[in-house]
Parts: sequence; C-alpha cells; structure tokens
Amino acid sequence: MFRKIRIAVAIAVIAILTFGFIDFAGIIDNPLLQKIQFGPALLSLSIVTLVCLIAATLLLGRLYCSVICPLGIFQDFFNWLSKKFDKKKKYGYKTEQPWLRWGVLAVLVIAWICGFTFLTGLVEPYSAYGRMADELFRPVYLFGNNLLATIFEKFGNYSFFKVVISLKSITAFAVALLTLLVVGHISYHYGRTWCNAICPVGTLLGFFSRFSLLRIRIDKDKCNHCLACQRKCKAYCIDSKNQAIDYSRCVDCFDCIDACKQKALSFGPVKCSKAPNENQTDSVDESKRQFLKSTLVIAALAPAALEAKVTGKKDERVPMSPPGSISHRNLLQHCTACHLCVSKCPSHVLKPAGMEYGLGGIMQPVMKFDDGYCNYDCNLCSQVCPAGAIRPLTVEQKHSTQPGRVVFNKDICVVNVNRTSCGACAEHCPVQAIHMVPFEGGLTIPQTTPELCVGCGGCEYICPVKAVHIEGNPVHLEAKAPEQDNNIQTDNFDFGF
Repeated sequence: MFRKIRIAVAIAVIAILTFGFIDFAGIIDNPLLQKIQFGPALLSLSIVTLVCLIAATLLLGRLYCSVICPLGIFQDFFNWLSKKFDKKKKYGYKTEQPWLRWGVLAVLVIAWICGFTFLTGLVEPYSAYGRMADELFRPVYLFGNNLLATIFEKFGNYSFFKVVISLKSITAFAVALLTLLVVGHISYHYGRTWCNAICPVGTLLGFFSRFSLLRIRIDKDKCNHCLACQRKCKAYCIDSKNQAIDYSRCVDCFDCIDACKQKALSFGPVKCSKAPNENQTDSVDESKRQFLKSTLVIAALAPAALEAKVTGKKDERVPMSPPGSISHRNLLQHCTACHLCVSKCPSHVLKPAGMEYGLGGIMQPVMKFDDGYCNYDCNLCSQVCPAGAIRPLTVEQKHSTQPGRVVFNKDICVVNVNRTSCGACAEHCPVQAIHMVPFEGGLTIPQTTPELCVGCGGCEYICPVKAVHIEGNPVHLEAKAPEQDNNIQTDNFDFGF
C-alpha cells in the first residue's frame, strides 16, 4: 500500500514539475513545487521550507528523495526500466562510503563559498533535472505542439499556435544531455548510487534520516534471511544477513516491504535509544570533522576569490543579470542554474550564460537581446525563482530598477553613416531614455539619457547595426522617472565603471 501511494504521488509531482519547465503558454506561472525543493530553499535561506523539510525527514526518513525530488523520481524511472529488460535483476548490500559522500559535499560547499557556483549547480538535484527539462524535454514538447498546430490548421481549427524551437546554449544543452546519460546510466545499472554517493541533498537528508521516528523495521522473529528485501533494495542499504538497515541511505521507496513474503518488514515508529549504524558512527563523524575543517580553512580565502570572479576585467563589457538579481555577486551566491526563469521568459531574453560571469557562473541566466527584448510590464522571472537569486519584484518596482543602461555609438549609426532617417531605437524605448534630436540636412539622430534607462533592450534588439546596446550594471541601480529628468543634460555621463 505504501509503495503504491508513493508511486502515485511521485508521478503526479514529477509531471507537475516537468510541465512547469516546458509550459510555454503560461498555464503555471508560479509553481509551488519548485519552491519546496531543498537545494533552492537552502540557498535562499527559506527558513520555513527548510524547517518543514527537515522535520518531515526526522519524522518519515528520506521520503523527500522518492516523492518530491525530481531527479530521484527520474532515477526510479530508469530503475523500473532496467527491471523491464532484466527480469532477474538483483541488488545487494554495500557498506557506506562516508568519506565519499561527505568529501563530495565538502568540495561543493567550498566551491560555492569561492564563487564557483557552476560546480554546485551541476549536481544539485532539482537544478540538474530542471536543465534536462528545459534543454531536452521542452523542445520535444514544442515539436509536438507545432505538429498538432499544423494538423489542426488543415481543418481550419486554430486552437494551437506554432512556437519557435531554438537552441538557447550549446553548453547548457551539452551539460543537460551529459547529465541525462550519466545519471540514467548509473540509475539503470546501480539504482540510487548517485543519491547516496554524489547528491549533496541526499547526504544532508541522510544525516537527519538516521534519527527518523518512522522507519522500515525488520521483525527478527519473522525474518528467515531469504535476502529478498536485500535484492530489491536499490539503495544497497539492507543487510539481510545481520537484519540491519542503513537509514542514512534508505529513500523510503518501500520496494522491500512488498518483496518480503514473510511479512517481516513494516513501516512504523522505532525507539531512538541509540543512533542506527553504530558501527559506522566513528567513520561518519571523522568524515564530518574533516569536512568542517576543510570548509573553514577555505572559507577564510573565499572573499578574495569571489571578488576576483565577480568583478572581472575592467575593459570587458559587463553582462546584464535579470531584474531583481541585485548584482552579479548575488547571482553567483544563490543561482544553481535550474533554468526555470529561462524557460518561463516569454520574450526569450534570458539565456544560459557562457563565460559572461566567469567560470563560476556558467549556465546562469544572462540577458541577451538577439531574439527579443524584456517586456516593460513583465516580472515573471522574479516571481518563479526558487533560490532567491532573483528577488521578487512588483511591476512597479521593476519599472524603477536599472539592471543596465543604454550606450550609443554615433560612429556606426545609420543616420550618421548613410545619412538616412531611422529612429527605431527611440520608438521602442518605453521610458524616453532615447529621443531624437536635430542632425544634418533635416535628419534627426538618437540622443540618450542613460539615467532613465531600465535596460529592457528594446533599442538594442531593433537597431539594425547595433549602434545602441545595453551595458549591464555590476550592481543594479534605481532608474529615474521621465518626469523627474526634464532638466538633465544628456551629453555625457560618468557612472564610474
């Protein structure tokens, strides 16, 4: 019964989570399940969410890994698939490798402290699945939509409309595909090994699950050491010979309960007089001590490393981070590159970054205006971010936020070069940061007021020669309202960057 309920809930959860990434029609604009993921909640310091998830783990064990974590549910699919092709597939018991689990976690924490968020986001389970959903599953969904639109159009029905399918980033696509292949291969052949050896969320929740109140219990009087439960355990955590379970690795899939013909396994309360796996406590504690020592040592050097990665070279063009991200530093500290904001951006302005933010910020969202410009009244990206990398903004707050400012290059403007009228940039500016002034021969040429600019990129997108572009602000500023700026001289501005 427990297993069937768990599977039904897990299917519903991963279906809703996946649709949140592939949905292009705005049916789910503010998905709840994305905001109760452990990794993003930890980075955003969402205390209520963290307390609830840890309390649930202390009560039920690592049920989170089987019914809420999308990558965990995804691995269960490959595990199920492997059994379809290999009816005699069996697992077994393997001793825990605490040095590996805590060592990986230590490396990831140190990388995050040093500003190398890319490595942390690479294995954070929700973000890893989110990239697969956005880069791999979404194009398939869009292709199906376009196919239906074509079929329906032939019958005069326009319920569906075609959408553009494009490759947002070769790097992000390659990483998503590699994640699919690696995680799929490991889960197909070795069950939940990824969760208990690599996944940082699995390591943290595994620590709390050792003390859970409700666990899978072995009735030693009924158990006949048949090994059926051990062979079904994809977490390799049941030692049937010694009638013991490593609760730090058990993901509460309940496969073992259904497999036991002796009814020796059940799920219920366990007395907590001592921590389980007492024979492994010393090695776990030693690994944790080494983890803490390494983290504290590297943390002392982190501020300088982070500063070097964030500021970059002075002569380089500063990339534009999304409105609400506050600064590049805030993005580096919180973003795990789950690509939910990228998939939700209706104007296709947010793209996975290459080296714009440096090595630490690979695949994090950056604003580019090749395929569109930021809608003046759209604040969707700030509403969906689960990790606090993009803070929530109201539409009014976004109107006064300046993530970047307009820059005009008169030397390549078509008005100056070809002596022909244009003015497209001014027509697309919603805040009058660009206006036309008299030029030669009755022509008009753009003139900018950067203090009014909100960095929407409408001017850059429409300009045929890119004589105007948006330069990102290292720290987002407050844009002035047009009516406050009637007396500002617009010839030269020194922002000190």
